[in-house]
Order: sequence, then structure tokens, then C-alpha cells
Amino acid sequence: MAEDLIRYDILAQEALRGVVRKVLSEVARTGLPGDHHFFISFVTKAPGVRMSQRLLEQYDKEMTIVLQNQFGALRVSETGFEVELSFDGRPELLAIPFSAIKGFFDPSVQFGLQFDVERVAGEDAEIEPETADEPHAAAPAKPAAAPEAQGEKVVSLDSFRKK
Repeated sequence: MAEDLIRYDILAQEALRGVVRKVLSEVARTGLPGDHHFFISFVTKAPGVRMSQRLLEQYDKEMTIVLQNQFGALRVSETGFEVELSFDGRPELLAIPFSAIKGFFDPSVQFGLQFDVERVAGEDAEIEPETADEPHAAAPAKPAAAPEAQGEKVVSLDSFRKK
């Protein structure tokens, strides 16, 4: 088989991330329509992710957020989005690049997307912080299946589908 020098896989991922960007931009502008709401999974140590150290310690590999009834300050750019959510009664501002998103699911209409998040060279490479000020802004060290081996529960977006 010929080598894919065009990299259709990357182009398709970028186009589908554009769907997420468009949807979130519309929600930021007009609010959530009808029963729509979103489960968004992302790699917490992907480059550009910003979140409190408290949350990073609790979700050191991956996190799923829900945009439904209580969220605020949703701002969307070409490269990512920011949203304010409450965790244990404390407001937190999260900044999430689209490149860090692993999954996007709207259970109200059974629509979901899964993405490959870039891995560091070598699956067992150590995570190195980009700057001392942002120790959480590094690339993920393991593929999505690795947390199960470490005793963590991985939840498939398919589990949210209505039967």
C-alpha cells in the first residue's frame, strides 16, 4: 500500500474538531438550545491545557466535563475554549485547546466524536513540563488504554448512549 503523504487522517481530525469549535461558538453566543448538552473528554496534560493544580492532582491524565445547566464564561477561539465550572462548590476556569479533546458527545441526539490526541515520541516517555509556571502543560505520556492498567476507570462515551 502506498504511503499517505497527504495525511488524510490528520485532515479529517482537524475538520471534525472544527465541528466542536462551531458548536461551542454557537452555544457561547446563544446558549444551549433545547435539550442539548455535552460531555467533553480531554487530556489534562496536553500542551495548552490550563487548570488549577487542585484539579490537575485529581485528574492527572484525563477529565470529562459536562456543559449542561451550570457553566459560565464560555469563550471560544480558533484554537480552543475556556469555560467556568464549579467543582465542590468552588468555581474553576478551564482552558482547553481543541487538540487536547479526546471525545465530544451530545447525548440528547446521540451524536459523538472521538479524537486521537498527539502522543509524545515513544509511548513510555516521561512528561516534561514546558515551563516552570505551567507544570501541567505537557504532552500525555500514555495512550488512552493505559489508565486501566493503573487501576483507573476509563469510561467510553458509548456508555452514555440511550438504549
